[in-house]
Amino acid sequence: MPDDTVPGPAGTYVFDGPAGRRGQTMNRMFSSLRDEHARAEFRAGEAAYCARFGLSEAHTAAVLDRDWQAMLDLGGSIFYIYKLAMMDGLSMQYLGGVFTGMSEAEFTAAMRAGGRRDV
Repeated sequence: MPDDTVPGPAGTYVFDGPAGRRGQTMNRMFSSLRDEHARAEFRAGEAAYCARFGLSEAHTAAVLDRDWQAMLDLGGSIFYIYKLAMMDGLSMQYLGGVFTGMSEAEFTAAMRAGGRRDV
């Protein structure tokens, strides 16, 4: 966990002010994907679209590689990251699984059973 975040229960990511500032350009780009024209432009040239928003090399690499955990670590908001995941046909439960070390099915089952028990 980066030094400038507020610790939460084990396994819990805290999206706070410092995280938001680290991921501001990336989150702004993700937010733009709400628009159909923007999604088409992104699909036509992902690297160029990232450059248009001024993403750092690390942010761009995370996006292009679909490294969901890196996006989170670099200040991504799960709600904005999900806009990209949706473009790839992925569910919020899939991302939950990625972020907790579970499969999508395991994560879904855990949520249906009342949530994670290890936090």
